[in-house]
Amino acid sequence: MKVEFNEVDFDSQLDRLIELSLQEDLGHGDHSSLACIPKNKIFVSQLFIKEDCVFAGEDVISAVFRKLDPGAVFVAFKQDGEKCSPGEVVYEVEAKAHALLAGERLMLNLVQRMCGIATYTSKLVSMIRHTNCKLLDTRKTTPLLRFLEKKAVVIGGGYNHRFGLYDMIMLKDNHIDIAGSITKAVQATKAYLMKNNLDLKIEVECRNFAEVEEAIQLQSVDRIMFDNFTPEMIVKALEIVKGSAETEASGGITEDNLKAYAETGVDYISIGALTHSVKAIDISFKAKK
Repeated sequence: MKVEFNEVDFDSQLDRLIELSLQEDLGHGDHSSLACIPKNKIFVSQLFIKEDCVFAGEDVISAVFRKLDPGAVFVAFKQDGEKCSPGEVVYEVEAKAHALLAGERLMLNLVQRMCGIATYTSKLVSMIRHTNCKLLDTRKTTPLLRFLEKKAVVIGGGYNHRFGLYDMIMLKDNHIDIAGSITKAVQATKAYLMKNNLDLKIEVECRNFAEVEEAIQLQSVDRIMFDNFTPEMIVKALEIVKGSAETEASGGITEDNLKAYAETGVDYISIGALTHSVKAIDISFKAKK
């Protein structure tokens, strides 16, 4: 399954990440490999899956080993988004042995995490597939790994919320309290966008029904976030919104109550746990015998 990911800087970010990560790991040389393996020896290593998962990380595998050996050759048995079972070989890499050993840990660290995120996202998406609700990630990501973690969410069937602070206006509780009110925050935001010729959607976080009513009355808010509302509260809040803006539920949403939230009719559910506390998938990279 080919997954489209529209972050335009993906390749350059990945290249920069790999460069810095290899510098951190290799230092002045991989002396373990240099000591006992001939410089130009070519070998094949295989990527084994050791538990059920959704595979994610094709780009990482090729980028890491091509950085170390431009002549590396890859055979893919699985593509991003495909389900894998324990014991399956998902990739083979033929390259200089020094490159395979130098890149092994970096590649595994990234791919194991991406697979974990894609797998957990896929699990939650399957729980709400009977609704029209879309599952969103958040900015609760690992610093400098956001582009990979958000791609893994997409591979798992979820959707990306804003990529950073630059691509959407999101007026949260602190913005509102400092600005003085939702009305003041939104009015100032509209003036700012017009002055700077910016075309950005405006989302407002609401903590109660009064704030929902205030945000809707402004007629210029694109999305309302229901912050820590119960499913019952969201049903009532949706009656206030009446389809005049997109809606999003966030806060306190877990596997146990996800279905109840999605069945309210809310458009989106955002869950930070998709990226901030997910378990990495157990994968190994072994020399082919």
